[in-house]
Amino acid sequence: MQLAEIRNLYDQDGPFATVYLEGRAPAADAEHQVRLRWDDLSARLEKDGAGEETVTALEKAVMVEDITEVQHNGRVLVANASGVLLNADWDAAIGAGDAAHFTQEPELGAFARERARSVRMLVAIADRTGATIRRVVAAEEHELDEQTERNVTEAANASVHKPREGALSHKQIQRRADEATKQNLREVAEHLDETSAKWHPDVVVLAGEVQGRNELRDELSDVLRDMAREAENGGTDDDAAEEALAEELRSIASDVANDRTQELTERYEHAAAHDQAVEGADRVARAAEMGAVETLLLEYNRSAADEAKLLGASARVDARLGLLNTHVEDGVAAVLRFEAPDELKK
Repeated sequence: MQLAEIRNLYDQDGPFATVYLEGRAPAADAEHQVRLRWDDLSARLEKDGAGEETVTALEKAVMVEDITEVQHNGRVLVANASGVLLNADWDAAIGAGDAAHFTQEPELGAFARERARSVRMLVAIADRTGATIRRVVAAEEHELDEQTERNVTEAANASVHKPREGALSHKQIQRRADEATKQNLREVAEHLDETSAKWHPDVVVLAGEVQGRNELRDELSDVLRDMAREAENGGTDDDAAEEALAEELRSIASDVANDRTQELTERYEHAAAHDQAVEGADRVARAAEMGAVETLLLEYNRSAADEAKLLGASARVDARLGLLNTHVEDGVAAVLRFEAPDELKK
């Protein structure tokens, strides 16, 4: 994850209210349920000292007209006295619960960790005339969020519709979608380039008919071709095809996530052997003050000491965030931009 995505938050004045609203199954009384949950969260914020203007701004962001979307997707929000600074879907595992914090730094450790764990897949389900393009986010322990799907075909107008009931009804994949109407696979490839530049996927997945995906691969730019993997099974024909495609996507996402974590762990170990890495909250904080942190590294399943402060300090120096599958002091380490000076080795 590029911490530049949340850098603007740390240019604002604190204190900050951070709210996590867990996603749950939509219900007929969604507004009532969300109201009860929000009342509890706002009471916590007020008890901790949050001002009326901050709480009111958050309430307006939570109690919106389409309240079922808030209930289904969940939300992470950050606000200060000037208003809401972050309002994003929160893909927490079911059972994670709601949370509210009022602190000098935004409490974005859980959000950043979830983003670092997830795998973004730009999926093209092709035939010889076009493709269906999907943006798929796969993350551990998350329920599937089925939203709109859009077709990219030679048709004059692509329809926008809800996927069939039950399609892709698995854990661990959340699907979002993009759309365009294109006339051939060359234009589909151009559309994939445009989407990739804006959305920054971790992998491009080519699915659908063998001939269609082979022809589409030939049209891809060198950058996307290097990122591309093929889904041998599944498609959009019926529920069984959707189920098979979901299974392929889960497998690809798992491989990408494991490869990424292993690569980061090996990179950290190599950097540490050459005095270009530090571990422990104090050393990482001092490295960030020097502008030396290139990648902030958190243990995969353990919160770091002073995590919120270290995220802020690292974001301010345009660092990246990654996860490690090895134990480090205080649950945090960093790969540096240059060899560690003597004061960081103590």
